[in-house]
Amino acid sequence: MTLSAWYLLALAVPVLLLGEAVLRRVQVLARFNIPVPVVGGLLFSLVLLALRVAGMPLTFAGKVDAGWWTWLVTVEPEWATRPLKNLNLPLLIGFFTCVGLAAPLRLLRTGGRMLLVLLVATTVLSVLQNTVGVAVAVALGAPALLGVACGSLTLVGGHGTALGFAPRFEQAGLAAAATIGASAATFGLVAGALLSGPLGAWLLRKHTSLPASAERGARASSAEVQADAIGATRAPVVVASFFADVGAVAALGWSALGHALLIAVCVKAGAWASYGLDKLGATLPAYMGALLVGFAIRAMHDACGATWLKSEVITKIAAVLLSLFLAVTLAALNLQELAQVAGPMLAILTVNTIVTLAFAAAIVYPILGRNYEAAVATAGLTGYGIGSTATAVAAMDAITRQRGPAPQATTIVPPTGGFLIDLTNAPVIAAFLRI
Repeated sequence: MTLSAWYLLALAVPVLLLGEAVLRRVQVLARFNIPVPVVGGLLFSLVLLALRVAGMPLTFAGKVDAGWWTWLVTVEPEWATRPLKNLNLPLLIGFFTCVGLAAPLRLLRTGGRMLLVLLVATTVLSVLQNTVGVAVAVALGAPALLGVACGSLTLVGGHGTALGFAPRFEQAGLAAAATIGASAATFGLVAGALLSGPLGAWLLRKHTSLPASAERGARASSAEVQADAIGATRAPVVVASFFADVGAVAALGWSALGHALLIAVCVKAGAWASYGLDKLGATLPAYMGALLVGFAIRAMHDACGATWLKSEVITKIAAVLLSLFLAVTLAALNLQELAQVAGPMLAILTVNTIVTLAFAAAIVYPILGRNYEAAVATAGLTGYGIGSTATAVAAMDAITRQRGPAPQATTIVPPTGGFLIDLTNAPVIAAFLRI
């Protein structure tokens, strides 16, 4: 039985409450920075899997055509035809609009080194994932193209990149490339959601202290800094609360309303920007236009010396949108698709996941400086290097709720994983297709 996609939206809050309840009772998951929507969403999808195994299949439609829901994310010529759009698309684009609007020029300028390191490192990771994927595929007697499909195409790239390149892979000889890509990207989404937070927690436990101790570093002894780090591991677990996030937004009153209206305007303008980019032949994610519009407005705001645009307000709205997006997305996952990730595919994806974790911890983290910001950024890179930018941000959010803000990492990682890496990953994939 297939239910309307609207049921997913109605279930989003219960799914989040389920995740919160589990994390409060199983605190080891919270200490490893597993995000609330990941826990709730995956538990719900496991229930659906159990129903399918028991002979009572229950699925949800993923798309809707209601004009009031799709208008913001669709240009008028297309909207007039009432096209089907993914239910979670307005939430996703709204979140990435917040990413653009919340990125002050000051942090982007001071974070230039981190941006460069993350971009170069992720490009190297794309090459590494494809090389390892091809090597494992050939060793197992599978087509070399399968190694690329289970490499940066789906891990760094995700579902959108996999579907975008599917026709080219099929032309190159990999049958059912779209199905393979969807299954491999689903594997990556689950793995990224489950592993990026724990990697950040491990790095923090072994190598870094709280940001507060770094701020006091000029006047605190090394013994005090070490005491702060020990205290961090014993700190009470902080579990994100959806209703607390909504309450924080509501408490801002007219300021929150004004910022929400600006976000809506950016989303609509971004739909036209994406439409224009598509007409120019640029194959970019659906949220790209809104993200760029958000960046442009924030840049003009800061350049003029204005102060009315508040990053803290936008960040609170973004937290609500991200939670809802992940809850809807993960709850709707058909985990039975992962049964298709068998044999060589499973081997390639598992090896590439391990390689990505090792690359992030052993290479990226030291280059970034082995500090708190570096650990948060490394967790973010792992999140989008295996899964998606949304899971990367969720992992960073789980860490910063526990240990304090990491403004540079949370500003630099989303645009890097959200669109900059697409500019280098696509040529890497195309190069491997020609080999």
